[in-house]
Amino acid sequence: MRRRNQRLMIIGVAGAVLALAAALTFAGLRDSVVYFVAPSELASKAQPGQRVRLGGLVVEGTVRREGTVTTFSVTDGATEVLVRTHDELPDLFREGQGVVCEGEYVLGEAFVADRVLAKHDETYMPREVAEALKERGEWKGGAAP
Repeated sequence: MRRRNQRLMIIGVAGAVLALAAALTFAGLRDSVVYFVAPSELASKAQPGQRVRLGGLVVEGTVRREGTVTTFSVTDGATEVLVRTHDELPDLFREGQGVVCEGEYVLGEAFVADRVLAKHDETYMPREVAEALKERGEWKGGAAP
């Protein structure tokens, strides 16, 4: 075999290995990506059964605890979404404050959260939620984080 053919074969094999590694990497990352949506975007951007992060403010008077199940509503000022979780709520969870819930969207039912994150201080709000509130003219805070 000529030296030129050997080089072409080595380049071809290296390219195939690189393409396989890239395909495996992207396939692995596809399952771990979780998109952030506001309540008003949930129905249009999230597929039923898809994992998403839902962020907004906990609606006053909607927190209900029945055994190990807690339900509450999250709003961005335009739409309210009912959230159901079996997870223990964080200590900083309060009505009227920011929250991010990670779970699955079930069409026609409550958002099923398996992870609930509360804000860590008085000024924290996810950037996407702050932008959504600003777009609707309901932002009452200072500059968005």
